[in-house]
Amino acid sequence: MAVITIREALNQALSEEMQRDENVFLLGEEVAAYQGAYKVSKGLLEEFGEKRVIDSPITELGFAGLGVGAAMVGLRPVIEFMTFNFSILATDQIVNSAAKMLYMSGGQFKIPIVFRGPNGSAYQVSSQHSQALESWYAHFPGLKVVMPSTAADAKGLLKSAIRDDDPVIFMEQERMYGMKGEVPDDPDFTIPLGVADIKREGKDATIVARSLTVPLALKAAEELEKEGVSVEVVDPRTIRPLDIDTIIRSVQKTNRVVIVEESHAFCGVGAEISAQIMERAFDSLDAPVKRISSADAPMPYAKNLEQLALPDVAKIVAAVREVSYMD
Repeated sequence: MAVITIREALNQALSEEMQRDENVFLLGEEVAAYQGAYKVSKGLLEEFGEKRVIDSPITELGFAGLGVGAAMVGLRPVIEFMTFNFSILATDQIVNSAAKMLYMSGGQFKIPIVFRGPNGSAYQVSSQHSQALESWYAHFPGLKVVMPSTAADAKGLLKSAIRDDDPVIFMEQERMYGMKGEVPDDPDFTIPLGVADIKREGKDATIVARSLTVPLALKAAEELEKEGVSVEVVDPRTIRPLDIDTIIRSVQKTNRVVIVEESHAFCGVGAEISAQIMERAFDSLDAPVKRISSADAPMPYAKNLEQLALPDVAKIVAAVREVSYMD
């Protein structure tokens, strides 16, 4: 095991998969000469050359479409968006081409493509660059949506995403690139898509968290442990396909659940999880499902207001206390 950052884990995954399969290539803004806006592609141009690590113009719709076409003829493109906020410009290619091509071609065209980059809030980049867009992409059949929360998950899930024959939306979190964790040294280490992970065992309440909210949930669980409350933290890791069975088993054990997400609550992933819990485990609930999300407003620029808009440990602790009838 090596202790590395999430940024380094992603870099390792890209390098190893490009070594393993010559059909894998990286395309996006500043991925080559600049080595990535967040240095995820550091050293890849030198290792693989300009035919496999390609700087694109600032034309998200254009290079996303180029990637879809490349996937149709057997290559395995990894398309990096400088931020998923910019992927909004490419949604026609992602939703109307990548997601639907296998179905509309009667199975003649597989689309083994990964769209990846930072999702959600950064630090004071204001409303147009702070959006968590996972519920958009999870809405459409044909797309897989992945959101790692640890260095090991980032590496193992990205390697699986690159090897997958379906289009994968791989959402990293800009605030998490520097976070460190243990990662297996095995170059064939992978984590299957669609399998949740119990980040912490517990018996009194379940927190379902993803991406940036996982470390927050774990800190909240530590605080609640001091009050005698044993909290289980479940990380879906893959939003679509969703491992609802692991979530349901946890709820059936603890009888209480708090769902924490960085995105907006309305029409969000948390709403879907909440609905499925109600449909499949209603009789196991001792309290209503509680959801915590970002404020239902564009993200403020001011640092103090940005902090107020986002989920935090105190909000999670208060929610678990509420569903546990401690107040």
